[in-house]
Amino acid sequence: MTRPASRLPRPLHPGAWWLWALGMATAASRTTNPLVLGLIIAVVAYVVMARRSDAPWAGGFKAYVILGLVVIGIRVVFRMILDGQHGATILFTLPEIPLPEAARGISLGGPVSLEGILAAVYDGLRLATLLICVGAANVLADPKRLLKSMPAALHEISVAVVVALTVAPQLVASGQRIHRARKLRGETGKRFRLVRTVVIPVLTDALDRSLLLASAMDSRGYGRTAAVPRSTRTATGILVLGGLAGTCIGVYGLLDGTTPDAIGVPMLAAGMAMAWAGFVVGGRRIVRTRYRPDPWLGAEWLVALCGIAAAAVIIVGGDVAALNPSANALEWPQLPVPALVACAFGALPGILAPPVASTVAVPQNRPAPTPVGASR
Repeated sequence: MTRPASRLPRPLHPGAWWLWALGMATAASRTTNPLVLGLIIAVVAYVVMARRSDAPWAGGFKAYVILGLVVIGIRVVFRMILDGQHGATILFTLPEIPLPEAARGISLGGPVSLEGILAAVYDGLRLATLLICVGAANVLADPKRLLKSMPAALHEISVAVVVALTVAPQLVASGQRIHRARKLRGETGKRFRLVRTVVIPVLTDALDRSLLLASAMDSRGYGRTAAVPRSTRTATGILVLGGLAGTCIGVYGLLDGTTPDAIGVPMLAAGMAMAWAGFVVGGRRIVRTRYRPDPWLGAEWLVALCGIAAAAVIIVGGDVAALNPSANALEWPQLPVPALVACAFGALPGILAPPVASTVAVPQNRPAPTPVGASR
Protein backbone atom coordinates (compact mmCIF):
# COMPACT_ATOMS: atom_id res chain seq x y z
CA MET A 1 0.00 0.00 0.00
CA THR A 2 1.50 3.32 -1.07
CA ARG A 3 1.31 6.42 1.10
CA PRO A 4 -0.09 9.69 -0.29
CA ALA A 5 2.46 12.06 -1.78
CA SER A 6 1.86 14.63 0.96
CA ARG A 7 3.02 12.11 3.63
CA LEU A 8 6.17 10.93 1.85
CA PRO A 9 9.35 11.88 3.70
CA ARG A 10 10.68 15.17 2.35
CA PRO A 11 12.19 18.37 3.76
CA LEU A 12 9.67 21.15 4.26
CA HIS A 13 10.36 24.52 2.67
CA PRO A 14 12.48 26.50 5.17
CA GLY A 15 10.33 29.60 4.67
CA ALA A 16 7.33 27.73 6.08
CA TRP A 17 9.21 26.88 9.26
CA TRP A 18 10.33 30.48 9.68
CA LEU A 19 6.78 31.78 9.23
CA TRP A 20 5.52 29.31 11.82
CA ALA A 21 8.28 30.22 14.27
CA LEU A 22 7.75 33.95 13.80
CA GLY A 23 4.03 33.46 14.40
CA MET A 24 4.76 31.67 17.66
CA ALA A 25 7.25 34.39 18.63
CA THR A 26 4.61 37.04 17.91
CA ALA A 27 2.17 35.23 20.17
CA ALA A 28 4.81 35.06 22.91
CA SER A 29 5.62 38.75 22.61
CA ARG A 30 2.04 39.70 23.51
CA THR A 31 2.04 38.05 26.94
CA THR A 32 4.02 37.82 30.16
CA ASN A 33 1.81 35.07 31.60
CA PRO A 34 4.23 32.31 32.67
CA LEU A 35 1.64 29.60 32.05
CA VAL A 36 1.08 30.74 28.46
CA LEU A 37 4.80 31.17 27.82
CA GLY A 38 5.56 27.75 29.27
CA LEU A 39 2.87 26.23 27.06
CA ILE A 40 4.34 27.94 23.98
CA ILE A 41 7.79 26.57 24.84
CA ALA A 42 6.33 23.08 25.24
CA VAL A 43 4.54 23.33 21.88
CA VAL A 44 7.68 24.55 20.10
CA ALA A 45 9.74 21.76 21.70
CA TYR A 46 7.17 19.16 20.60
CA VAL A 47 7.26 20.31 16.98
CA VAL A 48 11.05 20.37 16.99
CA MET A 49 11.28 16.84 18.41
CA ALA A 50 8.69 15.58 15.92
CA ARG A 51 10.01 17.15 12.72
CA ARG A 52 13.70 17.93 13.09
CA SER A 53 16.17 16.26 10.75
CA ASP A 54 19.43 14.47 11.56
CA ALA A 55 21.56 17.35 10.22
CA PRO A 56 24.45 18.46 12.48
CA TRP A 57 22.72 21.72 13.50
CA ALA A 58 19.37 20.03 14.17
CA GLY A 59 20.52 18.88 17.59
CA GLY A 60 21.13 22.38 18.87
CA PHE A 61 17.70 23.07 20.35
CA LYS A 62 19.05 22.32 23.82
CA ALA A 63 21.57 25.14 23.41
CA TYR A 64 18.76 27.65 22.78
CA VAL A 65 16.89 26.44 25.87
CA ILE A 66 20.03 26.89 27.98
CA LEU A 67 20.50 30.36 26.50
CA GLY A 68 16.92 31.19 27.48
CA LEU A 69 17.58 30.11 31.08
CA VAL A 70 20.71 32.27 31.14
CA VAL A 71 18.66 35.25 29.93
CA ILE A 72 16.15 34.75 32.74
CA GLY A 73 18.95 34.56 35.30
CA ILE A 74 20.62 37.73 34.02
CA ARG A 75 17.29 39.57 34.06
CA VAL A 76 16.65 38.57 37.67
CA VAL A 77 20.16 39.54 38.81
CA PHE A 78 19.98 42.97 37.19
CA ARG A 79 16.53 43.53 38.67
CA MET A 80 17.79 42.72 42.17
CA ILE A 81 20.79 45.04 41.83
CA LEU A 82 19.13 48.00 40.10
CA ASP A 83 15.43 47.98 41.04
CA GLY A 84 14.66 45.24 43.52
CA GLN A 85 12.14 47.17 45.62
CA HIS A 86 9.04 46.68 43.52
CA GLY A 87 6.51 45.65 46.19
CA ALA A 88 5.77 45.24 49.85
CA THR A 89 6.97 41.63 50.34
CA ILE A 90 10.66 42.19 51.14
CA LEU A 91 12.76 39.03 50.92
CA PHE A 92 16.22 40.40 51.80
CA THR A 93 18.24 43.59 51.63
CA LEU A 94 21.43 44.12 49.65
CA PRO A 95 24.09 46.65 50.60
CA GLU A 96 23.12 49.95 48.98
CA ILE A 97 25.71 51.97 47.09
CA PRO A 98 25.15 55.76 47.20
CA LEU A 99 25.07 57.47 43.79
CA PRO A 100 25.64 61.14 42.88
CA GLU A 101 22.82 63.61 42.43
CA ALA A 102 23.01 63.26 38.64
CA ALA A 103 21.84 59.64 38.95
CA ARG A 104 18.70 60.48 40.90
CA GLY A 105 16.06 57.79 40.53
CA ILE A 106 18.62 54.99 40.08
CA SER A 107 19.54 52.78 43.03
CA LEU A 108 22.21 50.11 43.41
CA GLY A 109 21.28 47.54 46.01
CA GLY A 110 18.75 47.97 48.76
CA PRO A 111 15.61 45.96 49.56
CA VAL A 112 14.65 43.14 47.18
CA SER A 113 10.98 42.23 47.05
CA LEU A 114 9.20 39.12 45.85
CA GLU A 115 7.11 41.22 43.47
CA GLY A 116 10.25 42.60 41.81
CA ILE A 117 11.72 39.14 41.30
CA LEU A 118 8.44 37.87 39.82
CA ALA A 119 8.29 40.82 37.41
CA ALA A 120 11.86 40.07 36.33
CA VAL A 121 11.05 36.38 35.82
CA TYR A 122 7.99 37.26 33.73
CA ASP A 123 9.96 39.63 31.47
CA GLY A 124 12.93 37.26 31.21
CA LEU A 125 10.69 34.32 30.39
CA ARG A 126 9.10 36.25 27.53
CA LEU A 127 12.51 37.06 26.03
CA ALA A 128 13.63 33.47 26.53
CA THR A 129 10.55 32.23 24.69
CA LEU A 130 11.32 34.52 21.76
CA LEU A 131 14.87 33.12 21.61
CA ILE A 132 13.58 29.56 21.73
CA CYS A 133 11.12 30.23 18.88
CA VAL A 134 13.91 31.66 16.71
CA GLY A 135 16.12 28.72 17.72
CA ALA A 136 13.41 26.31 16.61
CA ALA A 137 13.42 27.93 13.17
CA ASN A 138 17.20 27.52 12.98
CA VAL A 139 16.90 23.87 14.01
CA LEU A 140 14.08 22.97 11.61
CA ALA A 141 15.03 25.04 8.54
CA ASP A 142 18.15 24.46 6.49
CA PRO A 143 19.81 27.91 6.25
CA LYS A 144 21.41 27.15 2.88
CA ARG A 145 18.08 26.16 1.35
CA LEU A 146 16.48 29.25 2.86
CA LEU A 147 19.10 31.46 1.24
CA LYS A 148 18.52 29.76 -2.11
CA SER A 149 14.84 30.69 -1.85
CA MET A 150 15.46 34.38 -1.12
CA PRO A 151 14.29 36.95 -3.70
CA ALA A 152 16.86 37.81 -6.33
CA ALA A 153 16.61 41.52 -5.52
CA LEU A 154 18.44 40.89 -2.23
CA HIS A 155 21.58 39.57 -3.87
CA GLU A 156 23.66 42.58 -2.71
CA ILE A 157 23.41 41.48 0.92
CA SER A 158 23.44 37.74 0.21
CA VAL A 159 27.00 37.24 1.45
CA ALA A 160 26.20 38.89 4.78
CA VAL A 161 22.98 36.89 4.99
CA VAL A 162 24.94 33.68 4.40
CA VAL A 163 27.28 34.42 7.30
CA ALA A 164 24.47 35.57 9.60
CA LEU A 165 22.19 32.59 8.94
CA THR A 166 24.85 29.90 9.12
CA VAL A 167 26.91 31.04 12.11
CA ALA A 168 24.42 29.74 14.72
CA PRO A 169 23.92 26.29 13.09
CA GLN A 170 27.65 25.99 12.47
CA LEU A 171 28.33 26.83 16.12
CA VAL A 172 26.24 23.84 17.13
CA ALA A 173 27.91 21.54 14.61
CA SER A 174 31.40 22.76 15.54
CA GLY A 175 30.70 22.32 19.24
CA GLN A 176 29.59 18.73 18.64
CA ARG A 177 32.70 17.91 16.59
CA ILE A 178 35.10 19.43 19.12
CA HIS A 179 33.30 17.72 22.01
CA ARG A 180 33.66 14.32 20.30
CA ALA A 181 37.32 15.00 19.54
CA ARG A 182 38.02 15.92 23.19
CA LYS A 183 36.33 12.75 24.42
CA LEU A 184 38.33 10.61 21.99
CA ARG A 185 41.56 12.20 23.21
CA GLY A 186 40.55 11.61 26.81
CA GLU A 187 40.88 15.24 27.85
CA THR A 188 39.69 16.06 31.35
CA GLY A 189 38.41 19.53 30.45
CA LYS A 190 40.03 21.72 33.11
CA ARG A 191 38.07 24.89 33.62
CA PHE A 192 40.94 27.31 33.17
CA ARG A 193 41.66 25.81 29.74
CA LEU A 194 38.03 25.91 28.59
CA VAL A 195 38.28 29.16 26.61
CA ARG A 196 41.50 28.21 24.85
CA THR A 197 40.62 24.61 24.06
CA VAL A 198 36.87 24.79 23.36
CA VAL A 199 35.32 28.25 22.99
CA ILE A 200 37.89 29.76 20.63
CA PRO A 201 38.11 26.68 18.32
CA VAL A 202 34.31 26.47 18.14
CA LEU A 203 33.90 30.15 17.22
CA THR A 204 36.77 30.06 14.73
CA ASP A 205 35.57 26.89 13.01
CA ALA A 206 31.97 28.12 12.74
CA LEU A 207 32.97 31.49 11.29
CA ASP A 208 35.44 29.89 8.86
CA ARG A 209 32.79 27.53 7.52
CA SER A 210 30.30 30.36 7.07
CA LEU A 211 32.87 32.46 5.22
CA LEU A 212 33.81 29.49 3.03
CA LEU A 213 30.17 29.11 2.00
CA ALA A 214 29.96 32.81 1.16
CA SER A 215 33.19 32.62 -0.85
CA ALA A 216 31.93 29.59 -2.74
CA MET A 217 28.75 31.44 -3.69
CA ASP A 218 30.72 34.48 -4.77
CA SER A 219 33.09 32.36 -6.91
CA ARG A 220 30.13 30.75 -8.64
CA GLY A 221 28.74 34.11 -9.70
CA TYR A 222 25.91 34.35 -7.21
CA GLY A 223 24.21 37.72 -7.63
CA ARG A 224 25.42 38.49 -11.17
CA THR A 225 23.41 41.40 -12.54
CA ALA A 226 22.32 42.40 -16.00
CA ALA A 227 22.41 45.89 -17.51
CA VAL A 228 19.31 47.86 -16.48
CA PRO A 229 18.43 51.56 -16.69
CA ARG A 230 19.26 53.82 -13.77
CA SER A 231 15.58 54.62 -13.26
CA THR A 232 14.80 50.94 -12.67
CA ARG A 233 17.51 50.65 -10.03
CA THR A 234 16.23 53.79 -8.31
CA ALA A 235 12.65 52.54 -8.31
CA THR A 236 13.76 49.19 -6.92
CA GLY A 237 15.65 50.84 -4.07
CA ILE A 238 12.75 53.10 -3.16
CA LEU A 239 10.25 50.25 -3.19
CA VAL A 240 12.41 47.88 -1.17
CA LEU A 241 13.51 50.44 1.44
CA GLY A 242 10.03 51.93 1.74
CA GLY A 243 8.48 48.50 2.02
CA LEU A 244 10.94 47.37 4.69
CA ALA A 245 10.34 50.57 6.67
CA GLY A 246 6.58 50.10 6.48
CA THR A 247 6.93 46.45 7.47
CA CYS A 248 9.02 47.37 10.53
CA ILE A 249 6.46 49.96 11.63
CA GLY A 250 3.62 47.49 11.13
CA VAL A 251 5.40 44.72 13.04
CA TYR A 252 6.09 47.12 15.91
CA GLY A 253 2.44 48.11 15.93
CA LEU A 254 1.37 44.48 16.16
CA LEU A 255 3.87 43.55 18.87
CA ASP A 256 3.21 46.64 20.97
CA GLY A 257 -0.09 46.28 22.79
CA THR A 258 -0.49 50.05 23.25
CA THR A 259 -0.36 50.84 19.51
CA PRO A 260 -3.78 50.92 17.81
CA ASP A 261 -4.39 48.04 15.42
CA ALA A 262 -5.52 50.58 12.81
CA ILE A 263 -1.87 51.62 12.49
CA GLY A 264 -0.10 48.28 12.74
CA VAL A 265 -2.09 46.13 10.30
CA PRO A 266 -2.41 48.69 7.44
CA MET A 267 1.28 49.66 7.67
CA LEU A 268 2.31 46.01 7.66
CA ALA A 269 0.14 45.24 4.61
CA ALA A 270 1.34 48.34 2.72
CA GLY A 271 4.97 47.66 3.61
CA MET A 272 4.82 44.04 2.48
CA ALA A 273 3.13 45.07 -0.79
CA MET A 274 5.82 47.68 -1.53
CA ALA A 275 8.62 45.27 -0.64
CA TRP A 276 7.14 42.56 -2.85
CA ALA A 277 6.88 45.00 -5.75
CA GLY A 278 10.51 45.97 -5.22
CA PHE A 279 11.58 42.33 -5.21
CA VAL A 280 9.73 41.66 -8.45
CA VAL A 281 11.16 44.72 -10.22
CA GLY A 282 14.66 44.14 -8.86
CA GLY A 283 14.62 40.46 -9.73
CA ARG A 284 14.44 41.27 -13.43
CA ARG A 285 18.04 42.48 -13.44
CA ILE A 286 19.41 39.34 -11.76
CA VAL A 287 20.68 36.60 -14.06
CA ARG A 288 20.33 33.47 -11.95
CA THR A 289 19.12 29.93 -12.40
CA ARG A 290 17.98 27.57 -9.66
CA TYR A 291 18.82 23.89 -9.56
CA ARG A 292 15.99 21.85 -8.05
CA PRO A 293 14.04 24.70 -6.40
CA ASP A 294 12.19 23.84 -3.21
CA PRO A 295 8.45 23.41 -3.87
CA TRP A 296 5.80 25.26 -1.90
CA LEU A 297 2.94 22.80 -1.59
CA GLY A 298 -0.06 22.30 0.64
CA ALA A 299 2.00 21.22 3.65
CA GLU A 300 3.95 24.48 3.52
CA TRP A 301 0.74 26.50 3.46
CA LEU A 302 -0.66 24.57 6.42
CA VAL A 303 2.48 25.00 8.55
CA ALA A 304 2.76 28.71 7.79
CA LEU A 305 -0.95 29.31 8.43
CA CYS A 306 -0.72 27.51 11.78
CA GLY A 307 1.86 30.03 12.99
CA ILE A 308 -0.12 32.96 11.61
CA ALA A 309 -3.33 31.65 13.20
CA ALA A 310 -1.62 31.29 16.60
CA ALA A 311 -0.47 34.90 16.49
CA ALA A 312 -3.85 36.15 15.24
CA VAL A 313 -5.78 34.39 18.03
CA ILE A 314 -3.56 35.95 20.71
CA ILE A 315 -3.68 39.42 19.13
CA VAL A 316 -7.41 39.54 18.36
CA GLY A 317 -9.03 37.39 21.01
CA GLY A 318 -6.62 37.60 23.92
CA ASP A 319 -7.55 39.37 27.15
CA VAL A 320 -4.84 41.88 28.00
CA ALA A 321 -5.33 41.46 31.76
CA ALA A 322 -5.13 37.66 31.59
CA LEU A 323 -2.17 37.66 29.20
CA ASN A 324 -0.22 40.18 31.27
CA PRO A 325 -0.84 39.38 34.94
CA SER A 326 0.37 41.86 37.52
CA ALA A 327 3.26 40.77 39.71
CA ASN A 328 1.98 42.94 42.58
CA ALA A 329 -1.14 40.83 43.11
CA LEU A 330 0.84 37.70 44.14
CA GLU A 331 -1.82 35.38 42.80
CA TRP A 332 -1.62 32.36 40.53
CA PRO A 333 -1.98 33.51 36.89
CA GLN A 334 -4.89 32.27 34.82
CA LEU A 335 -4.68 30.29 31.60
CA PRO A 336 -7.03 32.01 29.11
CA VAL A 337 -8.90 30.00 26.51
CA PRO A 338 -7.50 31.97 23.49
CA ALA A 339 -4.00 30.96 24.60
CA LEU A 340 -4.99 27.30 24.56
CA VAL A 341 -6.46 27.70 21.06
CA ALA A 342 -3.34 29.47 19.84
CA CYS A 343 -1.06 26.76 21.24
CA ALA A 344 -3.27 24.10 19.64
CA PHE A 345 -2.73 25.78 16.26
CA GLY A 346 0.99 25.99 16.98
CA ALA A 347 1.25 22.27 17.72
CA LEU A 348 -0.43 21.16 14.47
CA PRO A 349 2.78 21.31 12.34
CA GLY A 350 4.10 18.40 14.39
CA ILE A 351 1.36 16.34 12.71
CA LEU A 352 0.65 18.15 9.44
CA ALA A 353 4.25 18.58 8.27
CA PRO A 354 5.59 15.67 6.22
CA PRO A 355 8.07 13.35 7.95
CA VAL A 356 11.74 14.06 7.42
CA ALA A 357 13.83 11.58 5.48
CA SER A 358 16.95 10.33 7.21
CA THR A 359 20.27 11.23 5.60
CA VAL A 360 22.26 8.55 7.43
CA ALA A 361 23.50 5.90 5.04
CA VAL A 362 22.18 2.43 5.90
CA PRO A 363 24.16 -0.58 4.61
CA GLN A 364 22.07 -2.58 2.19
CA ASN A 365 23.64 -6.07 2.29
CA ARG A 366 24.43 -6.41 5.99
CA PRO A 367 24.53 -10.10 7.00
CA ALA A 368 21.95 -11.22 9.51
CA PRO A 369 23.24 -11.57 13.06
CA THR A 370 24.08 -15.11 14.14
CA PRO A 371 21.98 -16.37 17.07
CA VAL A 372 23.79 -16.95 20.30
CA GLY A 373 25.09 -20.52 20.51
CA ALA A 374 24.62 -21.24 16.80
CA SER A 375 27.53 -22.58 14.77
CA ARG A 376 28.79 -20.77 11.69
